[in-house]
Amino acid sequence: MLEILDVESGSIAAEMKIEAGDRLLSINGRSVDDLVDYLVAAGSGEVVLEIERRDGELWELELEYDPEDNLGLVLPHPQPTQCGNNCLFCFVHQLPKGMRRSLYVKDEDYRFSYLYGSYVTLTNLSPQDLARIIDQRLSPLYVSVHATDELLRERLLGRKGPPIIELMRRLVDQGIEIHTQVVLCPGLNDGKALQQTYQDLLSLTPGIRSLALVPVGLTGHRQGLPVLRPLSRDEAATVVNWVRDRQGECLARLGSRFVFAADELYLKADLDFPPLESYEDLPQVENGVGMVPLFRQQAQEVLAQVRPLSLPSISLVTGRSAEVELDRLVSELNRCCACNLRLFTVENRFFGGEVTVTGLLSGQDLLEQLAGRDLGQILLIPDVMLRDGEEVFLDDLRISELAERLGVEVEVVAADPWGVWDMLEAIDAEG
Repeated sequence: MLEILDVESGSIAAEMKIEAGDRLLSINGRSVDDLVDYLVAAGSGEVVLEIERRDGELWELELEYDPEDNLGLVLPHPQPTQCGNNCLFCFVHQLPKGMRRSLYVKDEDYRFSYLYGSYVTLTNLSPQDLARIIDQRLSPLYVSVHATDELLRERLLGRKGPPIIELMRRLVDQGIEIHTQVVLCPGLNDGKALQQTYQDLLSLTPGIRSLALVPVGLTGHRQGLPVLRPLSRDEAATVVNWVRDRQGECLARLGSRFVFAADELYLKADLDFPPLESYEDLPQVENGVGMVPLFRQQAQEVLAQVRPLSLPSISLVTGRSAEVELDRLVSELNRCCACNLRLFTVENRFFGGEVTVTGLLSGQDLLEQLAGRDLGQILLIPDVMLRDGEEVFLDDLRISELAERLGVEVEVVAADPWGVWDMLEAIDAEG
């Protein structure tokens, strides 16, 4: 049973007079215990809903609709199962002290992998969980493999789990598709260990859909943690070249490149990115694989249709890793649109270490490094800096406080060229 938090206006549920505060008891005779149950059942297009109204009245509604349509029920997100791993490179363990408690909670929940593309190690998967994944066809899943050698994987995760290849074989044999990743820790799971991991995962294709190689992320807060180091420039180049060779093999064998290097590896190695089409359907773009080539294509699309704008002075802010791409875009927009845009690159002092991505900048980083700068009338902040659905940074600083302390109007934009252009057009339309 789930309480209905809201009903989307104009939706099927709204037409049936379902209201917030009503309770969803079952769909097609099966109890609804979480959001996954609802989404799986509602996707059939033919449902019998059992609803308990706020006044206790019971409704039974029989509905037929296009499966592509949304019923319109807004239900609570599940509380995540907590992670029992003790990974050598766990990012939560590397957080600075004094942040809100929720940020120190580690989650490891296959439901979040299905719902949101979160990576899980599957070390805490119970037989009941496995049966549910197969029964409800919870696919695709996103699995952090890191190594297929069981002793090495146990060392990396700080915990012995079920044999990962055997477990994933059971899933793919039942039609569950899986995207995988390896967080590369030099001297541990690269080299021969990576070759073995690649070969083992390749043996499970086409059920294993892709493999992303991501460099280990290290903050400046690793006191008391195992000694790890980032990949060097030469090591990053070695990985990128190895991936290129493997992609050629996979393309001939599978019709897909299968294995992809994260953008950070190309940037670290100072190597040219492959064309966007080589990332195929961008299966791992949310994992930082193919974001730069996608950004470049979108920038070309934006610049192909721009027009002169009448704008106040506007600033944009970015992290170090996106600086080059945004600088090119800003320069071209200024040239083509007679704009007065300025780009400010902010270093991540909050996390320190090797952290350069825009999405991990804190409000304090912006305050400290933008105070006293000529920001113009409006400052554009990428939405990836903020908590989902809120105007709050990782360190709990609110957008309104940032605007007040910097003395500038702050607007939030989608972190891509179209997001920037749409905001500029909106500002232009307001005069």
